[in-house]
Amino acid sequence: MKESAGKVLMFVENNYPNDSRVRNECDVLVAGGYEPIVVALRSSGEAASEFLNGVQVYRLPRLVLFEKIPRHTSTWLQKAWLRLQAFIGYVVEYIYFTTGCFCLSLYVAFKHGFNVIHAHNPPDTIFLVAAPYKLFGKKFVFDHHDLCPELYQSRYRANNDVFASCLRLVEKCSLKLADVTIATNESYKLTHIQRGGRKPEDVFVVRNGPNPRRMKIDKPSQRLGQMNKTILCYIGSLNPQDGVDYLLRSLHHLVYALHRRDFYCVIMGSGDSLEDLRAMARNLKLDGFVELTGYIPETELLANLSAADICVDPDPSSPLNDVSTWIKIMEYMGYGKPIVSYDLKETRFSAQEAALYVKPNDEEKFAEAIATLMDQPQLRKQMGEFGRQRVERDLQWSVVGKELLRAYATLLPRKTHAAPQVSAVTRD
Repeated sequence: MKESAGKVLMFVENNYPNDSRVRNECDVLVAGGYEPIVVALRSSGEAASEFLNGVQVYRLPRLVLFEKIPRHTSTWLQKAWLRLQAFIGYVVEYIYFTTGCFCLSLYVAFKHGFNVIHAHNPPDTIFLVAAPYKLFGKKFVFDHHDLCPELYQSRYRANNDVFASCLRLVEKCSLKLADVTIATNESYKLTHIQRGGRKPEDVFVVRNGPNPRRMKIDKPSQRLGQMNKTILCYIGSLNPQDGVDYLLRSLHHLVYALHRRDFYCVIMGSGDSLEDLRAMARNLKLDGFVELTGYIPETELLANLSAADICVDPDPSSPLNDVSTWIKIMEYMGYGKPIVSYDLKETRFSAQEAALYVKPNDEEKFAEAIATLMDQPQLRKQMGEFGRQRVERDLQWSVVGKELLRAYATLLPRKTHAAPQVSAVTRD
């Protein structure tokens, strides 16, 4: 029997295996000889525990306290109350999830044993679970998906207030306690160095990239193909910071100012803003031009993506978006699709010549860029081919995932694995 390279206890406040980044990381760890154990959230119909593709999964019931969607209310008092509700809701939910993770960590420690705690943020509070295990020689990995202070500022259009300061403090604690940290791009790595005091050699950049499933181009959707229109496609979250409202206003301009009715836009994904965005599309008179699907099975999603002529990334400039990398960009490129995007630093680094870039947050220019690509099929073809080649060469998961294995090779040198364990907490 092949010797285990180590057991990794992962925490993610999301669904597994639906979280593509966590799933990709688990796949590469399993292939590298590690044994991941994932603690995630449980949705209706999911098992409390199961074994999936080499990964032991435990799930906590989901807790949601208060609606947290920032709305354009008319008075400062309403805005303050909403922000207070959101703050209380997040605090209660994070305390619940962190406590649940600690309780399950005790169960896992005695049932399976583990060598590493690997925390996927948000929240940034899992360092509280990891801290006592550090006394038993366990390692801690902080995998930085989102800059939480910037996420808060972008979602609620807030300044550097007391909430942002609290988020920055817990982020710093996570960065300080970690043995190694994982950043999604060079901008995040710089944050680890500047805000967390990390040594550059202890920060590993593991970029978002499509897995082999998202590199295999599916048969295009027959339904979309029969429309005989230019098909636009968006894949991703539908939250206030994701900019889908910018996209809808751009499409309104495309229809009613540029007089283009020869397109159909499929917006695939779910999130806090889904129903608000559906109402917005109706108010902007986009019926017949836009479809917000909500969550759909992967086979349908990929068929729609395959049928797309143009993909869009409407993430506006914000404290979070300016330095973040979105996996949808690489998935668009993996399918050979040209992209229209706002000109953000990390998006430009990823897409390069696969995207047509627009001045950030200019909705009319975004619509004009879509119209430009609609009228130039040869340009679309060239951009799509460049994107596919770039992903195959530099950005697919089989390439970027190597950095995760390099981080773990630094964290758990193979020669130490045969050392006998002392405590029940460390039993392997």
